[in-house]
Amino acid sequence: MAVTREMLAAKFGTILPHLDERQRRLLLGAEARALGHGGIRLVAAAAGVREATVSLGVRELEAGTEPLGRARRPGGGRKRAAEIDPRLVPALLALVEPDERGDPMSPLRWTTKSARTLAGELTAQGHKVSADTVSDLLKEQGFSLQGNARTIEGKQHPDRDGQFRYISAQASDHQDAGDPVISVDTKKKELIGQYQNAGRIWRPAGEPAAVADHDFPDPDGLRAIPYGIYDLAANTGWVNVGTDHDTAAFAIESIRRWWHGAGAAAYPGSRRLLVTADAGGSNGYRTRGWKAGLADLAAETGLEITCCHFPPGTSKWNKIEHRLFAHITMNWRGRPLSSHQVAVNTIAATTTRAGLTVTAALDTGRYPQGVKIPGPVMNALPLARHDWHGEWNYTLAPQPLPPPVPATPPPAARPLLNLHWLAHPALTGLTGTQLTALATAAQPGWHARRDYHRYRSRGPRRNRPGAGGQNRRLDLTGCLLITALTQHLSLPRHVIAAQLGTDPTTISKAIRDIHAILGPRLATTTPAPAPLHTLNDLHTYATTHGITLPPATKPAS
Repeated sequence: MAVTREMLAAKFGTILPHLDERQRRLLLGAEARALGHGGIRLVAAAAGVREATVSLGVRELEAGTEPLGRARRPGGGRKRAAEIDPRLVPALLALVEPDERGDPMSPLRWTTKSARTLAGELTAQGHKVSADTVSDLLKEQGFSLQGNARTIEGKQHPDRDGQFRYISAQASDHQDAGDPVISVDTKKKELIGQYQNAGRIWRPAGEPAAVADHDFPDPDGLRAIPYGIYDLAANTGWVNVGTDHDTAAFAIESIRRWWHGAGAAAYPGSRRLLVTADAGGSNGYRTRGWKAGLADLAAETGLEITCCHFPPGTSKWNKIEHRLFAHITMNWRGRPLSSHQVAVNTIAATTTRAGLTVTAALDTGRYPQGVKIPGPVMNALPLARHDWHGEWNYTLAPQPLPPPVPATPPPAARPLLNLHWLAHPALTGLTGTQLTALATAAQPGWHARRDYHRYRSRGPRRNRPGAGGQNRRLDLTGCLLITALTQHLSLPRHVIAAQLGTDPTTISKAIRDIHAILGPRLATTTPAPAPLHTLNDLHTYATTHGITLPPATKPAS
């Protein structure tokens, strides 16, 4: 029968306390010689001594010396490092104490505090010590290797516990009446393909599943979005595996599929449904699409749907997390989700000893992001807020939704003024080539100035450049022609406004913008021999040069 470490430890634990130091060493050496190769290491581990001690006993036996007839006197032998250096333990504790009490300038504060690193730092401070001794000293002082504990929940809402009790009361009321109570949430999105999945499974030795050597997802790669519905009373799960986006419409469709696929049959004749959900995400209490979707589902199924949200920062208390999602994660550990069908089949195969069963289905529908629910639609929802935190707790009655409110058509764009007649060189003092050159030079500054004024008036742009908003009555060319007209003919701005049928402030702004953009480049515009002062002067001047002006919409002042 092979000698094991446990057998030797039991033997040594009985005999060694009755022997002195030399006798113990010789006994251990004899046992090691009897065991042969590897005996020294096995005996040292079983007796809890250093291998050097066992080796010394072997050498003494092999030397054949006569018995000494005495043992070492009390207090003999090598002293422990902490006894030789009384400052060693305090120095070690100063290095491993919590960061907020340590030296902020010490590099060790920002490095891994392994036994080897600590031993090097202590040696640099003058305390010669090994990594093994550091490890022994730390254990004697009550230290151990520990990870992080995720227990800090952040700022707690003052009514957190009250909301927990309210959800519990609502669930008890529905379950006592035989009505369904479900917990819903979206599980973490999963990459579809040969990507590593945490955990291990039994496989033939040396044949691990081959996966990609990185976890960087392909932007065009496939993803699985599992949305779960957990029935608290029946201990059953329904998981709708989406492929598009995790939106409110996707969440509502998942609950709809659960009701038509399992809920209606499990709760025949029930007229109420309680949904417990997190505070954020696609089923958050601030999401308009979620509430509108619940109202639509209530009208479709005839159910009075009550929704209770967990307070912010308490999603781990949602029962679906530890009664459904945790078991799904355990079931597919170590298995790459190579396709959507593999993900669906693995979820559906999840069971527990407590009787959990899961149904899974693939949803390839499209759920676009950015869908807006207008205010009038929200105001028309049959939504009744509860007296206790109505933002978290509300009920949607099974009433038909009002017809959609037609979108308000955008205001008609203001037409640009027709200023082609202004391009005559006699009015502007510019040739066609000069006018084109000035317009090209002003183009970048024109758009930059327009975007700046829009930002000042309504904030950052929310649409693509050039989209939305009303057209100006004057474009870049029009502003440039008006500026050249005033410089060439010295016309007052109110006269130009009267001829164009617009306001003098519009003319002033156009001239100001062009001067700010072009500045000295406008020097190419030459003044006319005689300045004009009235609208009649302008018409006379135009007739003299063979230019036909459109009729003015305002009389000259």
